[in-house]
Amino acid sequence: MVQEKIGHGPDMRVVIAGVEFTNPVIAASGTFGYGTEFEEIVDMSRLGGFVTKGLSLAAMPGNPAPRVIETSAGMMNSIGLQNMGVQAFIAKRLPVLQRITRKTNAKVLVNVFGYTVEDYLAVVRILNAVDGVAMYEINASCPNTSHGGALFGTDSDLLRGLISAVKNEAKRPVMVKLSPNVTNIAHMAWVAQDAGADAVSLVNTFVALAIDVETRKSRIANGTGGLSGPAIKPIAVRMVNEVSRAVQIPIVGMGGILTAEDAVEFLLAGATAVQVGTASYADPRATEKIAVGLKRWCAAHNVARVTELRGGLLP
Repeated sequence: MVQEKIGHGPDMRVVIAGVEFTNPVIAASGTFGYGTEFEEIVDMSRLGGFVTKGLSLAAMPGNPAPRVIETSAGMMNSIGLQNMGVQAFIAKRLPVLQRITRKTNAKVLVNVFGYTVEDYLAVVRILNAVDGVAMYEINASCPNTSHGGALFGTDSDLLRGLISAVKNEAKRPVMVKLSPNVTNIAHMAWVAQDAGADAVSLVNTFVALAIDVETRKSRIANGTGGLSGPAIKPIAVRMVNEVSRAVQIPIVGMGGILTAEDAVEFLLAGATAVQVGTASYADPRATEKIAVGLKRWCAAHNVARVTELRGGLLP
């Protein structure tokens, strides 16, 4: 494990929607499993928290392979939101997560998705009844099958309806994970805030296509996939900065974070915290290393509190 004294140096605590995190580094949904898979690999006490794999009402097998490929400075995936379903999660994984959080104070955020508003609400209602979850992250990048397949996150009316409905049911803070595949992400963030969201996280992956020139077919079985990794970081940082000027609720930034300095960029752009995703595929301990590195960076730059960095971009 990474060696670093805890309790000394800069104050790394941040607060998101009333929930205090020991530091601003959170493992992103879909890249950290359900959290339990990393218990013996990562020192969870060094993380602010982690977001579970997206949960639906019923188990889903996901898309056919190949569904993950490497690209220049990143990767593409079309996993298809494979998951065990919320009831199996509660029975098989949540007891382990409850033990981890009691021991480490890392916060558990549950990513929730569905194909109708009622799908989302059904999952939230079930999760409301259990302990050990700090916050819901609502994946707004899903197609609404009740409205012709338009993505919740790319249609302001659909997004407003979804978030309003979820907020009426949720007994925990609601963070909305925004799609970058829109004309004006700042406006979509404002809509989420206006509908009652307690925080927003951005960005989700960019829709992309990679072609095998020998077969002339897509390298992803499902056709297109979501691009993530260092290739998208400058765009993600720009979008976080735009959103920071449009909303007053906390922002959790993500997109290609590999180092502590990458995390600092997002904080300077206006994020309260960051999520680390694709980096965990290259190094399962990436989140831990970035969290420790961020504290060292703050100490080296005389930053007494990590919150001082938020929105510190100079003109």
